[in-house]
Amino acid sequence: MSVLPLVFTSGWASGINAYAVVLLLGLFGATGITDEVPQSLQRPDVLIVAGVLFACEAVADKIPYVDSVWDTAHTVIRPVSGAVVGALLAGQSGSLPDLAAGAVGGSTALASHCVKAGTRMAINTSPEPFSNVIVSTAEDLGVAGIVTFAMFHPEAAAIIAAALLLLGLILLYFLISRIRRFLRRRAQRREERQLAAHGGRPPD
Repeated sequence: MSVLPLVFTSGWASGINAYAVVLLLGLFGATGITDEVPQSLQRPDVLIVAGVLFACEAVADKIPYVDSVWDTAHTVIRPVSGAVVGALLAGQSGSLPDLAAGAVGGSTALASHCVKAGTRMAINTSPEPFSNVIVSTAEDLGVAGIVTFAMFHPEAAAIIAAALLLLGLILLYFLISRIRRFLRRRAQRREERQLAAHGGRPPD
């Protein structure tokens, strides 16, 4: 079960930035930092695609509302990526069944993705754009730091990832009401614009 902490940590990180996880793990394996990364993640084509997509996410993730659209599009991609990476890591070490590792990585990625997407929706209720840049940069640095730390101290990194996930879920619970109020106000403004466009009468 020695690979389980790394699977959990990579799953948590995949829910925030799946492309960064693939890119980092691939680079760690290709440069010989660790021998726990499967060859399939070290392939040049995989690294290039992951790098390009990471660059796209680095830009989209810092633009208000564009980040929420990006998160919505990745609701399936991030959990699937977490599951695939987890299964590959388990297959490389042979200490955990691939299916079990995929379930751990995928479910953890889904949970952290929900935290990220919900937090971004709450942040987008703020009129200023700087908070998006700050939070996105912190997420990128956090993913890079914890994945790197997991290469040398997997158990400690998994504990940190679990604590961050728990704190994120608690924060999301308290932000839900704010998100709902924002969505109601936006729907009300949309209805008001539609009424104004039809001369104050509801459209047919």
